[in-house]
Amino acid sequence: MHLPLARQRRRRAAAAAAPRRGRQPGGGRGAPRPAVAGRGDRGPPREGEAEDRDLTPAPGARTPDVPSRPFEPSPPRDLTLPTPGSQTARAIFSMALRKLFEDLKGLRLPHLDADASADYRTLRETLVGFLPGRPGAVASLLRSPTVSAPLRCLLHGLHDTPAYVAELVGQSLYALHRDGLLPSGTRMAAPPALFASPRHDASQAAPRHPVVFDQLPAPDRKRHHPITDSLLLAEVDTNPVRLTDAHPDKAGNAIDLGGRAPAEWCASLRAALDLVERALPDVRREMDLGLSLVVPVGYDEEKHLSASYREAIGTLYLTLHPDPVVMAEALVHEFSHAKLNALLELDPVLQNDWEAIHPSPYRPDPRPMMGVLLGAHAFVAVARFLDAIDPPGMARRRSELATKNRAAVATLREAARPTPVGAGLIDELDRLTSD
Repeated sequence: MHLPLARQRRRRAAAAAAPRRGRQPGGGRGAPRPAVAGRGDRGPPREGEAEDRDLTPAPGARTPDVPSRPFEPSPPRDLTLPTPGSQTARAIFSMALRKLFEDLKGLRLPHLDADASADYRTLRETLVGFLPGRPGAVASLLRSPTVSAPLRCLLHGLHDTPAYVAELVGQSLYALHRDGLLPSGTRMAAPPALFASPRHDASQAAPRHPVVFDQLPAPDRKRHHPITDSLLLAEVDTNPVRLTDAHPDKAGNAIDLGGRAPAEWCASLRAALDLVERALPDVRREMDLGLSLVVPVGYDEEKHLSASYREAIGTLYLTLHPDPVVMAEALVHEFSHAKLNALLELDPVLQNDWEAIHPSPYRPDPRPMMGVLLGAHAFVAVARFLDAIDPPGMARRRSELATKNRAAVATLREAARPTPVGAGLIDELDRLTSD
C-alpha cells in the first residue's frame, strides 16, 4: 500500500538526513533518498528577480568545470574494489561535482524572507562575477563539504531551508574572503552561527548582526589538523545535519576528542591509512580524491562507531579506537559509502519501492533495498581489506562476514530492481563474493 505523497516525502527526507552508520555490533546502514534528477536547465531570469540571475558565463568564457552534456555514468565495473590504475572513482567524483554546479545554477528559492533572499542574491551575483575569469573558484568552493553539504540539503528538499541558505551563503562567501577574492564591502544580512574554511584553517563565530566580511577580526587557527596533504581532522563542523542520527544509542555526532590530543588522533589515522595502503593500495589512492574531513566523536576502547551523511560527501565521523585495524576498517567502510553516495547523485541505482523492506544480514531489522546495497558495498570492501592484512584473531569474523556478504548479494540478485548503473554495481559485488 502506498503512503500519501506528503508522508512519503517526509520519510524520504528523514532517510536522507540520517547518517550511514559505521561498523558496530549488529551494524547496518540507513538508506539515502533517491538522487536529485534535475540538472538546472532553465530559461533566463524574470525581470526584477536579481536572485535568479543566470550563472551561465558569457559566450566564449572558459568553463572547463561545467560540462554541457547530461551526467550519465556508465555501469561501474570496479567501484567497490578498483583495479590497478582505475579511473572509476575519479570519474564519479568529478561528474558529481560538475552536476552539483549545474544544480546550483538551477536552484530557485522563491519563498525566502527578505534577509535570506538578499544573501542568496549576493552569492549568485558574486559567482556570476567569478565565472568568466576564475571558473576554478566555484569548483574549489563546491569541493568543500562546508559548502556542498548545505547545498545538497537544499537540493534534496530537506527542512529548515533558511538555515541551509545561511550555511551555503555564509561558508561560500567566507571561503572566498579567506582567498582574497571577495569584493570589498560584501555583506551578509543573516549569517550562520559559525564561519569555517577548513583549507584555510580558519574559523570564527559570526556576529549577531549583518556581517561585512572584510571587517571581520582575525580568525581562530589550529582547529583543522593535517592527517595527510588532502585530509584534515576538524575540531569545527558546520554540517547542518550533523546532529541527526538514526542510531538509538547516539544523539547526533557532536565533536568530541575523547580526552585525546589532536596529534594522537592524527597519528592513529595515519597508521590506519598505512594499513589501507598495504592491503588495498588503489582504494588508498582513491581516498585522496574523495575524503576531506574527519570529525572526532569520542574515544571508546570496547567498540567503534562511525558515520557519514549523503549530503556531506567526503566527511567522516569517527570514534578513536586503540587498534589501527579497527580504524582502518572504519575508513574503508565509510569511504565506500562516500563513493556510492557520489554515484547516487548521478543515478538512482535502484528502482525499488522505498516502503518495501527486506532481510539484511548486517542488521536484525529488515531494511529498504538500498540499505542492503549500502551494506554489501561497504562490507565486501572491508572483507577484502581483512583478507589482505590477515590480522590475528579475526578468522571467525572474516568467515562470518563472507557469509553475510554472500547472503546480501543473493538478496540483491533476487529482489533488487536496478538501473543499468545499479546492475553493473551488483554484478561487481557478485563477482567479488564468488571468488
